[in-house]
Amino acid sequence: MSNNARVVVGGEIGAAQYFQALAAGVEPSTDHNPVLLKPESDTSSQVVVDGQVDWELSRMAWRERAPRLWGAMTDAFDRVASTVDVVILEGAGSPAEINLADVDLVNLRMARHAEADMLVVCDIDRGGAFAHLYGTWVLLPEEDRHRVQGFILNKFRGDAALLEPGPSQLEALTGVPTIGVVPLVQHGLPDEDGADPHPRSAGGKRVRVIRGPAASNLDEWWPLLQTSDFRWATGPSDLADAELIVLPGSKAVATDLKWIRLTGIDRVLLAAYERNTPILAVCGGVQMLGGDILDPHGVEAAASGLGLIPTVTSLGATKRVQHRSATFADSVREPWSDLGGRTIEGYEIRFGETSFGDPAVPVLPDGLGFTCGSVLAVYLHGLAEMPAITNLLTGRAPTRSLDEVFEGLADLVDDAVDRTWLAKLASP
Repeated sequence: MSNNARVVVGGEIGAAQYFQALAAGVEPSTDHNPVLLKPESDTSSQVVVDGQVDWELSRMAWRERAPRLWGAMTDAFDRVASTVDVVILEGAGSPAEINLADVDLVNLRMARHAEADMLVVCDIDRGGAFAHLYGTWVLLPEEDRHRVQGFILNKFRGDAALLEPGPSQLEALTGVPTIGVVPLVQHGLPDEDGADPHPRSAGGKRVRVIRGPAASNLDEWWPLLQTSDFRWATGPSDLADAELIVLPGSKAVATDLKWIRLTGIDRVLLAAYERNTPILAVCGGVQMLGGDILDPHGVEAAASGLGLIPTVTSLGATKRVQHRSATFADSVREPWSDLGGRTIEGYEIRFGETSFGDPAVPVLPDGLGFTCGSVLAVYLHGLAEMPAITNLLTGRAPTRSLDEVFEGLADLVDDAVDRTWLAKLASP
């Protein structure tokens, strides 16, 4: 479940599964995330199956979906398993959520299908880790307890030697050893399905990204943590000193527009526009800054934008999900003139088609981008993940690549987890 999604051949998958595939050295595929739930409210979500939106399932009651999803999940697993030596299945939540046992597809039921051994990983930074691990083991059906081959304590602060006699007592109670203690680190990965409310950034240019309740694809802004004084903006005061304002995508534009008006962020955005503060709007952010948002097919909801830029958006019945490259016009005006002539690589995940009028000026082909005063409005995600563009936006290039982040985490786990035990689990 995530509103952070990435484009692969065949459609879209969750960002976490996308990055896990990259870390494993394979091309991300819809088989790596055959079912993606994209929350639209506290009680509803868009269901993406094999990379494509399934409207019937999206409108179905939650507990009724499970029988319709199981085949897609097992088919995807079987295809992956037929081509590799080791498959790692990531569960969701806990295998011991007994209130959901009848509809749990991603923990015990898939472990049974795969005849898999299980490692239970616990966030020790939250406290109560030994109780969580013991309680999980006790609540598992007896016939599944043998699957649990090890416990891992994650996000640990301090001296691991002080954990004893906890791990020994836990093993005496369950027969399951604690095979690793992973320290809490600044891992450097993009956020999986939310946004750390207080990210640790590098300092420099004051970049503020507006984080509404339905904001999506926030993971694409992770390189800015390395190159700027980066903060999420959730109220007007967060934007007071901004040198660059970003209005990102949204899974529910009407919901985020209502929130922007309730918080007073709309007034701050207008004042920033009048001061000529650079404002970068992406995808749903473009729609929010503009005029009318029409929804003739009932995709989300019709709404009225903030009116900063002269646009009309119509939400289509089919989602556009694709990789794109495009080149900025040479004539891009200030404050975005440094982008002139630059080719960018990115991806589209959207229903909307936006038309614009004077004084907006097209700067990317096929309606992908335009400027209006201090606003750069683009429909391509991923600009900040191009080091050259990040350098132009913030004046600094990222210090670590994604591959370097993967290598650092691999070394961390290699030192923290019993490699002999892992090798044993991975053996035929």
